[in-house]
Amino acid sequence: MVAHDATTGSYGIAVASKFLAVGAYVPYCSIGSGAVATQAHVNMAYGPDGLALMAQGLTADECVQRLIANDAGRDERQFGVVDAQGNAATYTGAKCMDWAGGQVGKGYAVQGNILVGANVISAMALAYENTSGEFADRLFAALKAADEAGGDRRGRQSAALLVLRPNAGYGGNNDRYLDLRVDDHRYPVAEMGRLLALHQLYFGVTPASDKLPLDSVLLHELQQVMQRQHYYHGPIHGQYDALTRAAWRAFTGTENLEARVDLDATTIDPPALAYIRERFSV
Repeated sequence: MVAHDATTGSYGIAVASKFLAVGAYVPYCSIGSGAVATQAHVNMAYGPDGLALMAQGLTADECVQRLIANDAGRDERQFGVVDAQGNAATYTGAKCMDWAGGQVGKGYAVQGNILVGANVISAMALAYENTSGEFADRLFAALKAADEAGGDRRGRQSAALLVLRPNAGYGGNNDRYLDLRVDDHRYPVAEMGRLLALHQLYFGVTPASDKLPLDSVLLHELQQVMQRQHYYHGPIHGQYDALTRAAWRAFTGTENLEARVDLDATTIDPPALAYIRERFSV
């Protein structure tokens, strides 16, 4: 699947296959250009070339026609495209292995080859359209629905989920919001779900109104946690003093929760607190 989320300006690709490390070959995205998923006797030039064409202003349909025009192997190719305006297109060559085909919806295209049947594509599209929540959740729901519908008739091996969002990458100075891959696994889509949950734990965004203040009661609890983990060596008094702050910074940094706490505003996001309580409870 290739898709565009107009609300956040994101582009995304979700893919699974009985093929090693499918995420190394299929997905290509660029903010301001669009997204390309190239598959079925993969022509990897379709990725960068397609993004370059759409950056020049070509629509998704125009991009498809330009890419296949000079490709002698086009009858064995398959790919999906979404352009900078959210227009989508899909292409399946006449010689792709059955079952092969695709479907276009508002802001997305789904396609697959060597599938158990057309029901895989329709399940993917239906799940994407009927799932609420974050863009990545909708993409994963589509991938999961396709897997449950039978997916690749050869079996399972790898999966990938890529989401680009303007300035939403780690540190805020790049667009790579989410880039997860399962290269070789018995149940790659299920494993992708586990990785996505971890990504949401570490990098999810909590509304300001839902952030929890580090009041004396909570600090008392956290000082005990940090003391047991040998980060904090002061008194258990529930105060956010210099010693507590230093220990808190070291502890949350080690647990990769720095994006979920505010050292200055002395707040913590609820998912981070739930994780700490579950992992470090006595």
